[in-house]
Amino acid sequence: MADSVYISTNLTKEQLLFLHLLDENEILYFTISEIEEQLNHKFTNINEVLENLVHKVFLYRLQKGYYAVKNFNNQNVIGTFISKNSAVAYWSALSIHGLTVRFPNRVFIQTTKRKKDKTILGVNYKFVTIPERKRAGITTLGYGNNSYPITDIEKTIVDCFDLQKYSGGFDLLLSAFAQAKLNSKKMIEYSNSVNNISAIKRMGFVAELLNKKGLQAFIKYAKLRINKKYNLIDFTGEESGEFVSSWKLRLNVSRDEILNLSKEFY
Repeated sequence: MADSVYISTNLTKEQLLFLHLLDENEILYFTISEIEEQLNHKFTNINEVLENLVHKVFLYRLQKGYYAVKNFNNQNVIGTFISKNSAVAYWSALSIHGLTVRFPNRVFIQTTKRKKDKTILGVNYKFVTIPERKRAGITTLGYGNNSYPITDIEKTIVDCFDLQKYSGGFDLLLSAFAQAKLNSKKMIEYSNSVNNISAIKRMGFVAELLNKKGLQAFIKYAKLRINKKYNLIDFTGEESGEFVSSWKLRLNVSRDEILNLSKEFY
């Protein structure tokens, strides 16, 4: 709080007017740079109004210049609101799309702008920075003030194979992959944007092993992307297991284990 800001004992006329205009315009979160235009009203000292309302707990400061009204706690909206070019992604998106019953202990936000991890209103946010070419497959969930961008099902699966450490674990990812209804055209498009050969090989192999419905075109595409380097099917595991020359993969998780894991719902 700036030393020059006066904190009134009670709500002033301007503070009451601000709250009234927020309610009238159904605004639940906003930036200081845009709020006067949104409310179509110029305040004598907007900084003083906001500092007082934060002090009196009518507003929360999410980060510098970003605010939300008391009791607004949609974590997906907040996470994407405070980060530009962003979307809920990875394990969080798997959970929202109903592909896992395991809840992440933080909200994963994918963004093209570098941002430090934060804790806001008791919620931990993990911001994963990606290059612009990887930003694809964004859809919107929710309505009105509760709408937020999220990666669609195919992009979520591709992203989790691309950066498995944000997926919740290989067992969870295999289960989600088996449960998801996937479109070959989207899988190919998003795989091209991510351009991770080892991830493409892993998805192609698992799709073929599971005889995944609707992914024949994707399997053919994946086979065309195979390189000469062997990769572990689960890169977090040990250097062991069967070598599959046709996919240039080493199965440190066996075929039977993959088939069994794919039948579980994690």
